[in-house]
Amino acid sequence: MPKFLITTLLCAFFWVSIAQKTTFCNELKAITTIVNKSHYRPKPLNDSLSKGVFKLFLKAIDDNNKFFTQKDIDHFKKDEYLLDDYIKTKKCDFLIPYAKTFENRIGDSKRIIESLRNQALDYSGTDSLYYNADKSYSYFKDEPAISKYWNKKIRFKILQRIVENDSILSDIKVNFKTLEKDIKQKIIDNEICLLDEILNSKGSILELLEVSFLDVFLKYQDPNSAYFSASDKNLFEQSVSNSQLSFGISTEKKKNGDIVISNIAPGSAAFKQGEFEVNDTILTLQNSKGTLETYCTSNATILSFINNANTNRITFKIKKQDGNVKSIELIKTSITIESNSITGYIIEGQTRIGYINIPSFYTNLEYSNGLGLSNDVAKQVYKLQKETIDGLIIDLRFNGGGSMKEAADLSGMFIDRGPVAITKIRNEENYTIRDPNRGTIFTKPIIVLVNQFSASASEFFAGALQDYNRAIILGSPTHGKATSQMILPVQNTKNSNFIKLTVGQFFRVTGQSHQQIGVVPDIILPNIYDDFETQESYKSFAVSANTTDVSLKHKAKPKQNIDALKSASETRTANDIVFKSIIKFNHVFVTDYIKREGRYPLNLDWLFKDITNYTTTWNKYSAILDQNEAVYTINNTASTERVLEYNTEDKSINTKYREQLTKDPYIEEAYNIINDIIKL
Repeated sequence: MPKFLITTLLCAFFWVSIAQKTTFCNELKAITTIVNKSHYRPKPLNDSLSKGVFKLFLKAIDDNNKFFTQKDIDHFKKDEYLLDDYIKTKKCDFLIPYAKTFENRIGDSKRIIESLRNQALDYSGTDSLYYNADKSYSYFKDEPAISKYWNKKIRFKILQRIVENDSILSDIKVNFKTLEKDIKQKIIDNEICLLDEILNSKGSILELLEVSFLDVFLKYQDPNSAYFSASDKNLFEQSVSNSQLSFGISTEKKKNGDIVISNIAPGSAAFKQGEFEVNDTILTLQNSKGTLETYCTSNATILSFINNANTNRITFKIKKQDGNVKSIELIKTSITIESNSITGYIIEGQTRIGYINIPSFYTNLEYSNGLGLSNDVAKQVYKLQKETIDGLIIDLRFNGGGSMKEAADLSGMFIDRGPVAITKIRNEENYTIRDPNRGTIFTKPIIVLVNQFSASASEFFAGALQDYNRAIILGSPTHGKATSQMILPVQNTKNSNFIKLTVGQFFRVTGQSHQQIGVVPDIILPNIYDDFETQESYKSFAVSANTTDVSLKHKAKPKQNIDALKSASETRTANDIVFKSIIKFNHVFVTDYIKREGRYPLNLDWLFKDITNYTTTWNKYSAILDQNEAVYTINNTASTERVLEYNTEDKSINTKYREQLTKDPYIEEAYNIINDIIKL
């Protein structure tokens, strides 16, 4: 190579390195300034921050301790109490040793995994699998320990995939060699692909670690603050925007290579179909031209396949969070700003009760007074009242939140003027969010259903109605997120990256906060997710709860006889086969899987038994739910019937959805309680 070319390349590398260092330095300085100025409760730049960020950073880049050795960690330990000093003195090259070591360890892992391709693997059970939910696993002692880890992981994944693809053990054993040979190559390809994605995801390992560091610096402030690039922001905006034809599914790729559903657009085909949920894993996509497997596939490829203008019908093969695999066909439908994404139903029994499920507090981002969730609910309540209903059930289970404006507007529809919440931003006076309009759109009894996954705007609404004694809150304590975030540019430049920053906290009209606590229902029902530890209180560095002063008193309605309602509900659920089963199966899942401990053989027999037992347990639980038959029917409003009259596809989905609702024990108990209220 000519000398002048070598010199040119070295100079180019030098200037790229300088530019990269300068960019990271500038962003770190800017983020530190923004946090100190605008974060609701900024943490000081000191040794405590250094230790916390150090721990989060290592976890972010090596979550399962599968790359670094203990020797690497001992070397990094010198930085544990120096990160704050590096930030103060603008010493921005401290990540270079991490990048070099991380790149080497990924290279080691690739080499080890590749060496297994033509190596006979041991499935005899000589090696063991260890489970201990509360144990922090140590880093590798040496390279042989790394080799053993990858060897066991590849074997485990091969056996797992084989079992998931065939439910008959005898067939698997007969065809094991053929199955293993085929699956093995795919698993190895996938693992190497994941490692290559780490190497190339941000252009270089150093850039990846810089992005990770900026993100964990914000995560140390609180778990809801985050760093993301301009392209990440664009993807977010696309995920919440409406399109002319869409399946309504957005996806993301997890660190383990799984492609999961990250968002389901309200009113979309996936939304109406009812069986898709956020965090379902997509295994394959099939259209008329062929099948796309998600092995070693980028999220961009998945999105391209789903959003292809020439593809209007796809069969999604998904793996549910309970382990079940389903194949569901979807046809693209039109989603427009004007479409009503909420549907009201009538529960017909000894009384006529309205039912509305609210999956998210969506809004029209383009117009401040646009057609959002509150407008859609108002329309449905109006239609339900024309059917002469005696009460209303509002279902907020699995509603992760959304627009606080929509939550405030919706709260105001059910109270007669007054405060609905209090917000607090650091160094500013409290701001009381009010319902300025007199009167309500509905005056009869209301039940609000919630669970552990009802968060943010859902909690805002449920808390407001509870404080006004306007509704009975029923279900499980909610997620416990009472903080608000803003999207802010890191720099005042055209191509700036962004941060999502926690800038405030919401308080109930009583001055109390549900942060880390959740909205505690008036009547608590057993839930299959009890003790799964998914709530805000289990997240590292979550903002703590406190109270605030109240300047505008709310005027609550007379309190219901909660004790009588609670006693009647407890008597019913204690003798109900479904709720007794929920308690029983929850114990099994928590003990045998979530918090499992023990040592088990790494072989086909044990893994088949384990996966089969898990799937069988979920199926037994699901079967009990399916057998539940309420003493009422769930019907459409006359308005909905007219809409469905000429749409066979939507009519079929609607019928199936209403059948599912009749089997839901929580809706049934809500119906029983609302009838108790009417009698009282």
